[in-house]
Amino acid sequence: MTVKIVTDSTADLPPQIAQQLGITVVPVYVCFGEKVYRDGVDISQDEFYQKLIESPTHPTTSQPSPSDFANVYSKLSMETDEIVSIQVTSKLSGTYNSALQGRELARTRCRIEVVDSLVVSMGLGLVAMAAARLAKAGEGLPGVVEETRQAIACIRLLGVFDTLKYLLRSGRLGKAKALLGSMLNVKPLITMRDGELFPTGQVRTRSKGIERLFELVKNALNIQEVAIVHSTTPDEAGSLRERIGSIFDKKWIHIARLGPALGVHGGPGTLILALREKGSSIGQDASEGKPSRKRFSLPPLHIPKLGFSRL
Repeated sequence: MTVKIVTDSTADLPPQIAQQLGITVVPVYVCFGEKVYRDGVDISQDEFYQKLIESPTHPTTSQPSPSDFANVYSKLSMETDEIVSIQVTSKLSGTYNSALQGRELARTRCRIEVVDSLVVSMGLGLVAMAAARLAKAGEGLPGVVEETRQAIACIRLLGVFDTLKYLLRSGRLGKAKALLGSMLNVKPLITMRDGELFPTGQVRTRSKGIERLFELVKNALNIQEVAIVHSTTPDEAGSLRERIGSIFDKKWIHIARLGPALGVHGGPGTLILALREKGSSIGQDASEGKPSRKRFSLPPLHIPKLGFSRL
């Protein structure tokens, strides 16, 4: 039987890709006051960002429950006897622990491996996609898990925030610093290391921030796949895809929408680039890889990590 792949909605996977690759997505919860929505089920991204802008109450998110995962595992066990469940980084969310607990609750003899991706958004999405392709090719659970872990080590992620006010609302940035940033029109850049989000600099204009995203691709080492994630700027994401397409096969460049999990902190105008460098054979024939390029290395930082609230 084919290994089934499970992830959560923090992966920001486009629905058509999840369906095509047979990936089951467990939704996180979005809360506006006492009103609770399932991400991608009871509330769309358009509805979420409209509420984010208009609602007097800043939203919060919460992780899927163990029973949510148990129900998914039990249902999938009727189609397979092996499941790989790949979750958002455990350093920012309790979703991984919920998946582990869900495995214990599931009334099934199905073999279930739960993997901590150590990434977010389409960084996680790219890992899940790669694992799903390998599973569809007939690889068993041990092989899918081994290659999935290799793919995790090959993910690079960089994002630019258009405003600091949503970080301020969520309590993740001092008010004085946020107000100063707004006055100077500073656009913070965020990267990911060892499962946690860190500021990696700032730019004065949005165009310079987008240039930094392009440079990440331009200088990366033998890219396998790229994802551009936007919150509210599809035309901008499309333009960046066209530009990247001049140096990398468009077939492997995906555009996705930033969901509530990070949207509550980033807000409108957030743009993230995730890529998977060549380090495993998952999901793409070696002959389709690009020639090796000089690796892009972010400078070492000695600044505090971003303590985003746990899902």
